Amino acid sequence: MKSKKTGVSYPWGEQKPAAAQLQKMTEGVYWLRMPLPFVLDHINLWLLEDEIEGRRGWTLVDTGISRPEVQALWQQIEAEQLRGLPILRVIVTHMHPDHVGLASWLCDRWQAPLYMSQSDYALACLWALPAQGENALGATGGEAAAQHFARHGLLDPEAQAQIKQRSRYYADLVQLPPAQFNRLMHDRVLTIGGRQWRCIVGYGHAPEHMALYCEALQVLISGDMVLPTISTNVSVFAYEPEADPLRLYLESLTCYLSLPADTLVLPSHGRPFHGLHERIDYLQQHHAERLAETLEACQHDEGCSAAELIPVLFKRQLDMHQLTFAMGEAIAHLHRLYFQGQLSRSVDPQGVYKFYARLGE
Repeated sequence: MKSKKTGVSYPWGEQKPAAAQLQKMTEGVYWLRMPLPFVLDHINLWLLEDEIEGRRGWTLVDTGISRPEVQALWQQIEAEQLRGLPILRVIVTHMHPDHVGLASWLCDRWQAPLYMSQSDYALACLWALPAQGENALGATGGEAAAQHFARHGLLDPEAQAQIKQRSRYYADLVQLPPAQFNRLMHDRVLTIGGRQWRCIVGYGHAPEHMALYCEALQVLISGDMVLPTISTNVSVFAYEPEADPLRLYLESLTCYLSLPADTLVLPSHGRPFHGLHERIDYLQQHHAERLAETLEACQHDEGCSAAELIPVLFKRQLDMHQLTFAMGEAIAHLHRLYFQGQLSRSVDPQGVYKFYARLGE
């Protein structure tokens, strides 16, 4: 059935694999799901039939978070679903916890090499260090994150205290990645199961996200860059406070328009779908509308901070996990307009950035 809102259709309808089960997507490509302890309660992983140097087995794309219950599901999959064949390599689309969390455990378990981009590998290694992590760099928790969000108007003492307590958010979900990796770069081609899969780089959501496209199968493993029902988080965080990630993300989306319109998209969240071009059009329009709302919110004489923009962009109640990403995304929309020259900014007496529409210039 085709969604009127997003223009996508779901060839398997509501069907999805049960826990520790595989569901075949197309020749040699299988879908499995792992739980997440968030409102977004799952991640999709992909197992591809493969053969490397005469050894038959599997290539895995993404891993799930580092939690005992996820490891237990992997052990069940190993016992019941892998046909006695090994995992030959582990590909990680990007460095967020649900994608890279168990890479080290799986690579060690199977003596399988890790493949990911250099930027995401390096940042995952840094954040996963117990003495560093986000307490030093301030993505979504710790002192640096609290100060960053305070500069953008999140001054509530309770929220500040909760953000500071999240200093180990990343390190608690991600094992330190293996000491070696194989670098993925844009347009690198991997032969998996006798078929060529081309890497497509994406920016804005992660430092150097890698999607995989197989022309022979017309299948795109899109990671988090193109999702069927939700908009990928695009945020400005403390470690790069002057970033303009929304520009990078919107530019990256255009790379997928050269793929066939009937490409089967295998996303990291939600259901596999057709309608790639329609979905990209929708995402572009979605952000154009959010940017228009942001510009309108900044037309008042008192300006608008990112914290004040939250209820404009997000019409629902947010828990702390969601609030940190919502703050990052609000800053991203303000920065897009600021770097385009449509907004100016200044620091108010509380040390908060306020953004103002530059009307009549």
